[in-house]
Amino acid sequence: MAIKTISLEIDAYERLRGAKRGPRESFSQVVRRAHWDGLPLNARDLLEDLQALAAQHPEALLAPETLNTMARRKRTLRRRSTGRR
Repeated sequence: MAIKTISLEIDAYERLRGAKRGPRESFSQVVRRAHWDGLPLNARDLLEDLQALAAQHPEALLAPETLNTMARRKRTLRRRSTGRR
């Protein structure tokens, strides 16, 4: 496998380092899974990202009951602010 050395500014390096999912993940792996601005995101990519997020941080995804509660509260607040009941 060929290797290429690159130079990064400190803020870019810190961002890349912060994107690592663990100490064993290489910078090459981080770059390979990166989504770059301007590239279209398809449904498969979105599903894979959501599955990875759910595996890493299951608390990040809200349950339907929580979303419904939030929607009800939003409607209640909207009615109160407009004076409707």
